Amino acid sequence: MKTIGLIGGMSWESTVDYYKIINREVKKKLGSPHSAEIIMYSVDFAEIERLQAAGEWDQLSEKMIEIADKLERAGADMILICANTMHQMAPKVQAELGIPLLHIADAAAEKIKAEGLKKVGLLGTKYTMEGDFYRKRIEENYQIEVLIPEAEERDYIHQAIYQELVNGVLKDQTREKFQRVIAGLKNQGAEGIILGCTEIPLLIKKEDSSLPVFNTTELHAKKAVKLALK
Repeated sequence: MKTIGLIGGMSWESTVDYYKIINREVKKKLGSPHSAEIIMYSVDFAEIERLQAAGEWDQLSEKMIEIADKLERAGADMILICANTMHQMAPKVQAELGIPLLHIADAAAEKIKAEGLKKVGLLGTKYTMEGDFYRKRIEENYQIEVLIPEAEERDYIHQAIYQELVNGVLKDQTREKFQRVIAGLKNQGAEGIILGCTEIPLLIKKEDSSLPVFNTTELHAKKAVKLALK
């Protein structure tokens, strides 16, 4: 079994799910009492959030490279950044590693392509929805069109993530607003929805959506297990 290196804490609310999913998947495939070999570095999210808001992406890149290097030297065979937004610096991190960095957008896109969908909606932070590092990767590498909500809706989703979800606050009224956003994307032709923030699956389950949802936390974690057991 290969060792999975996790960069977590962004936020810890969703990193807990990574740990659970990875271990449950290993147990499912190998039987009890098997569990995964994991090395995790958990960051202080307050610092990450501050640097994001200040646009200090170069500093964040340096931090992710430093942490990934520590995990590699500690014996990790692969790296997962347990946050969609922080994949903005994934190419820079991968360039400094001798082991693979499993990109979360690839995990989502591979599943979407396997389902035969051609157009999906993307929910996430404003950094993820409005930047091209995520949508462009999916559109160019997998030929899947990616739609995003209207500007006002993007603002709402972003604030809900940082003010509620990363703090473990799950409100029915927030879920209902997300459902209306999903309905709007469906009206634009979306065939599925990427839950492109690892906190969103804490709020939105498959039964909450009028479209198939692609839980990036789950897909990313399962991709890691597949590689670890290969």
